[in-house]
Order: sequence, then C-alpha cells, then structure tokens
Amino acid sequence: MRGTAQDAAAMDQDGSRDAKAPISRDRTARSGNRADLAALSARARADLASLSYPTTGWVTRSTTRSGMPVHAVVIVGGGQSGLAIAAALRRDGVEDVVILDKSPAGREGVWDDFARMEELRTPKALNGMEFGCPSLSVQAWYSETYGADAWAALDRIPRLDWADYLRWYQATLEIKIENDTLVTDIRAATGEPGLLEVVAQAGARTVLWTARTVVIASGFDGAGAWRVPALVSDSLPRDRYSHSNGPVDFARLRGARIAILGNGASAFDNANAALAAGAARVDLCFRRDRLPRFNPHRYLETAGTMTHFSRLDPAIRWRVARYMRLVDQPPPPRGFRTALAHPDFHLHPACPWLSVALQGTEVAVETPQGRLLCDHLLCATGLVVDLAARPELSSLASQIALWRDRYQPEPDEADERLGAYPFVAPDFSFDPRDEASAWVSRVFCFNFASAVSHGPHMTSISGHRHALPQLVRGVTGRLFEQQAGSFLGRFIDYADPDLDVPLDFELTHAAPFTSGQK
Repeated sequence: MRGTAQDAAAMDQDGSRDAKAPISRDRTARSGNRADLAALSARARADLASLSYPTTGWVTRSTTRSGMPVHAVVIVGGGQSGLAIAAALRRDGVEDVVILDKSPAGREGVWDDFARMEELRTPKALNGMEFGCPSLSVQAWYSETYGADAWAALDRIPRLDWADYLRWYQATLEIKIENDTLVTDIRAATGEPGLLEVVAQAGARTVLWTARTVVIASGFDGAGAWRVPALVSDSLPRDRYSHSNGPVDFARLRGARIAILGNGASAFDNANAALAAGAARVDLCFRRDRLPRFNPHRYLETAGTMTHFSRLDPAIRWRVARYMRLVDQPPPPRGFRTALAHPDFHLHPACPWLSVALQGTEVAVETPQGRLLCDHLLCATGLVVDLAARPELSSLASQIALWRDRYQPEPDEADERLGAYPFVAPDFSFDPRDEASAWVSRVFCFNFASAVSHGPHMTSISGHRHALPQLVRGVTGRLFEQQAGSFLGRFIDYADPDLDVPLDFELTHAAPFTSGQK
C-alpha cells in the first residue's frame, strides 16, 4: 500500500510523539557566529577551570623494558563516547589518554557516514557530555548558533548539528585524536605483566601502543558486523544490493526502483535518502503485520534504570533484552512522516522476502503478496552478533565470557543471538572466561556489545550521564590497583613544600629564652 497523510495521523493517535517543530536551519549563517562560538569555548574552559577541571594528575608514567611509553588508557574510537570518556578521565586526573580512530579527522563517528536520519533519536534534554557545565552543553552551542528561540522550538537535535557540536566540543576541550588508525588487535603485552598492547594500522605502517587499560568505544556495531542476509547475497551480483548501515551510492540510484527489507529507523532513513536523491519508487517490506506503536526504550530512560540496570538479576536483564527484540520499536515519527508523505513511497506489512533472483535486468523478489520487481535492494536488517568479526577483538573474542557462558535461560526463553553477547561487568570491563584470561578485565566494553548486560541505552547519548561515572570508576580503579605496590613509598617520599621557608629556617631564626621568663 502507498503511505498517506491519514496513515501518519493514525500513527500519532496510536501514541507516537508529535514532532512538528521545523528543524531546517540556515547552516551558512554559522560563519557569522564564529566569534560568538569562540567566546562560548572560552567561557566553557573558564567555567570548567572553576570546577577544578582538569584535576591533579596522579597516574605514574612509566616505560616498558624496551623503553616504550606505557599509556594510562587507550580508547578505541573517537566518536561521541570516545570524546566524553577522555574528558571524564581528565576530570578525574588521568591525563595520559590516547584516542585512536579509523576515520579521517572531523569524520569520527557515524554522523557523516551511515547515519542518514534528519535528527537524533534521543530527546534533546537527554545528554550528559557537559558534566554539569552549562556552557559546554549542546543547548549552549545550539542557542549560540541559532538563537535561544530556535532551541526552545526544537524537539530533537538535527544530525548534522550534533556532528558540528561534537567537533566544537573536541576543539574546546583540546582533545587529540590519532586519526586514520584502524585497531587490529588488543592483547596481553608479551613479557610485560599487567600491561596491554594495542596494534593498529595507520596507512602502510603497523603501530603499537602499550597501555595499562583499554576502552573500546566503537559504537553500535561493536558487537559484530553489518551483514546482508544470505537470501540476498547468495542470489545477486554485489552491485545490486546494499546494507542500510554501509556505503550506498544514492546518486547512482537516481531513477531506480528500490526495495527495502526492514521496518526500523534505518529502513525509513534510507527510504527518505533514496527518494531525496531521485529514486523512482521505494517499496518498504517487513514481516510484521503492523508497525510497533510504542517504544519500550523510553521506559528505560530514567536515572534509576540507567544507573543501576546492571544490578538486576541476570534473568531479568535477559528477559528485558529478549522483550526488546520481540516487540521492537517504531520508526522515528519524523522519518516515518517524511516517507509516508512521498507519493513514490509504498509500505508493505506482512511481506517478508521469500526468495530473490535476477530476472533479466531486474531484481525479482518473491513475497506472500506476490512478486516485486525492482532495480536495487537495500537491507535494513541490522547487526549480526559476531565478536570474531571485529578486528580489535582478534585476541579477545576467545578469552571473554559470553552470556551463554554465565546464564542458562529456560528453554522457551532461549535466544542464540543474545547468548553471543559478552557478559560485561558493572564497570563495563570484560569478564574473563577463565583464570588464564584474567588480563581481559583491563579492557572495557563501552559500546553496544554491552547492551544485554547494561541495557540498550548505556553507551548512547541518553546513557552517558549515568554510564560514564561507572566506566571511569572502573578504569581509575584498575589504574590505582596497579600502582598500589608503590603507593606507600611514593607517599613517604612526597616532599612538595606547603611552607615556603628554607630547610634550616629553625636553626637560623630560633629565638633564645630570655632570663627571668615567667
């Protein structure tokens, strides 16, 4: 069926949020605001200084036996989480932090990559990267850029504006990122007890960092890989299909008929991107009889739940994750409306793909509703949980405990996909599979791979305020434990003077007793 405005109105009546506030802004107007944003940066730095940011450093620097520096923390990923973690660690006196990111400078994260939504999924108030400093907040940045009235009228933050805010945030806090650096392994350091090695490819060079702790902040795909169903990949040439979370040459699809499999946010985002690029027709198919009407994610977005979710019994956390899979969540209201309003968009519920084949120059998709002929397929089919598919987990994948190793559900609650997620500790550290794998507890999993253990929000924008303190306590705890053996000696050797007088002051200035003193 083709989408209509009446369908969109019905969606509102079924409980989805209204999102009618305009979000298009004059992005060219920013050049006139550069001085104001520079002033905001200066104000943010001054405000942070008044809050003792950064605080006094306390991690002892050291080198390996070969003389290589040992860093306190290496963060894999320079997106929003990587930036926030580095800033939070600096706030707690951990200065020697290295951030590695595979993307070029300024393109970290998903915002200029496969994120194709017009605005963020997260309500604008649910963010916590500013550490309670209003002048560092996205609200301050947005209001300085577009005006306070524009912020007040906003429902959710436009995607490209969020990307620009993150770039401003990085520049304001002077956070350095090692770009164009793909991490290929994290392992126990050879001959260096208690240390880790991070191996990366930087262009043609192989680079090695040694660290006391490592934080993996690799985003939503940190648990595996985006994969097209075999139904499609085994039946078509590679140029006739794409995954919605991978590169898509929409310009090449101008005038094409496109079929999309999936009903989530990325399905509608890609449908809108294709139509905006001039696709002749988009057919969106999904197996459910109807789209979800309510979003269980919203129930979890409370301080209590997001702070203490990992304290729940494993059986409850398992059932939450399984329920989320079963009921799913609706597409974002704005993306849904945009698609439904387009005359060349067609929605097909209860329409799974049964087979796919190349028929002459056309792609033929067999469905319970008949045959669909198109030119290109887009699979919005999500993530395959496969830790071994992640290069940075080459050594870790076989050493960390998974949910299937730590929890056995009742037969009617079994879920192979959930069982493949890592069993992550309350401080986001990996749980060693056995005693010989104890080193993995110095690696922290701050990405979507922690979703079953910590809930689906903890490493996203809405979870930062609650998750970052737990992660930072975990990292700083490991760092402090590693220095515990030398603590007493360093304490006794401490000799920074509070009283600015010579050491022989008492000898040269001692006053004699006077005779007859009473």
